[in-house]
Amino acid sequence: MKAISRFFLGLSTHGFHRLHYLEWNGPADKPTVVCVHGLTRNARDFDTLTAALCTDFRVICPDVAGRGQSDWLTNADDYSLAQYLVDMTALIARLDVERVDWIGTSMGGLIGMRLAAQPGTPIRRLILNDVGPYIAQPAMQRIAEYVGKDPRFADLREAEAYLRRVHAPFGHLSDDQWQHMAEHSTRRLENGGYRLHYDPAIGEIYKKKPVEALDLWDIWDAIRCPVLVLRGANSDVLTAETAHEMMQRGPKAKVETFADVGHAPALLSADQVGPMWAWLLRSVL
Repeated sequence: MKAISRFFLGLSTHGFHRLHYLEWNGPADKPTVVCVHGLTRNARDFDTLTAALCTDFRVICPDVAGRGQSDWLTNADDYSLAQYLVDMTALIARLDVERVDWIGTSMGGLIGMRLAAQPGTPIRRLILNDVGPYIAQPAMQRIAEYVGKDPRFADLREAEAYLRRVHAPFGHLSDDQWQHMAEHSTRRLENGGYRLHYDPAIGEIYKKKPVEALDLWDIWDAIRCPVLVLRGANSDVLTAETAHEMMQRGPKAKVETFADVGHAPALLSADQVGPMWAWLLRSVL
């Protein structure tokens, strides 16, 4: 099944911007699943997952503003969780459904958590990929140090080598998987060469004040829907201690841990996709 490429308008305090998403229609009577990527990633991260899900679900994969085929925002201050919440709410309205299941990697999971915690939320079920309500300061600092850089590459081989270094915690990916990531994580420059497929200005927010730990336990405790958490065993973003506490309080999540993976599981292998597919499928039986 081939994805349909679509666009809709989002609105910030500085004007409208076009947002892109991919849609796999799936069976007409089946639930809608929204898959949202991490901080510097894009909708194509979910290509393997959607191939498994689209036989049972309608699957939607947006490019968050400043990433992939979505517009870059004119003011860097608009790259904020508040703006992403507004944009994703507009997306859900565009989809014309009452409820959605949400899969979020890292930043996409933080967006999903905040939506799920709201009264009257449209989030029916929530899957968090290697993110939770607490991220320690060293992990936040590590992210701040690489996001927003704007390297240039002579060719896709150079780009792939860079991504292999930066995203080494994704785990043991095949050469084809790294190549796929390089092809969809870069954009061709008019004068030749390549750059990363996101706006470097998304990193500006980390430069304006000291980087601190992220504490969203109040948000977590307000969530009422079922939650599945995926965790890389070597992750510094979602520690074993935080994952354990997520099982004890709030929605009392189920946690699946993958060995030999850091932040974040790439969702490109059967052992990572399978638990999500099975957990979601139970909701439609």
